[in-house]
Amino acid sequence: MRLSYKYIMSTATLTGHSPVLPTQEDRTLALQGSKILSSRKRHLGVSIGLIEGGRQKKIVKLPRSAMKVLAEALTEIGQGNAVTVVPVQAELTTQEAADLLNVSRPFLVSLLEEKKLPSRKVGTHRRVLYKDLRAYKARTDADREKVLDQLAKEAQELNMGY
Repeated sequence: MRLSYKYIMSTATLTGHSPVLPTQEDRTLALQGSKILSSRKRHLGVSIGLIEGGRQKKIVKLPRSAMKVLAEALTEIGQGNAVTVVPVQAELTTQEAADLLNVSRPFLVSLLEEKKLPSRKVGTHRRVLYKDLRAYKARTDADREKVLDQLAKEAQELNMGY
């Protein structure tokens, strides 16, 4: 599964249960809904009617931020990914944080001990804020991109066929 470090993640690590993959019908409906909601991004908010058994039950007004999250979730479901919403202020265990970075827990603990990633202690256990994990991931991705660009530039200067 792919991971998106925004508000929507295509993983269920933080929910404590295995992800439920969408059916083909779920994917089709999600793609349709995503297209409709994505076309409404410019509006401050939108009202959605809830229909049950062919009868409208309620109208729900959603703020723009919720529309964006919902559209992203539907896009992920449409691509066949299971999703979960994670508040940016969520605190993660070291195992959850390691899973999201796709590294081992001991490696993550070394990042915490070296102060490369902020954390706090709860008793004897460490906790990492999701927003700090996102920031760390963005920094390491940017650093990796710079190094790859430099390597490509050097390869071109040396006529290595890249």
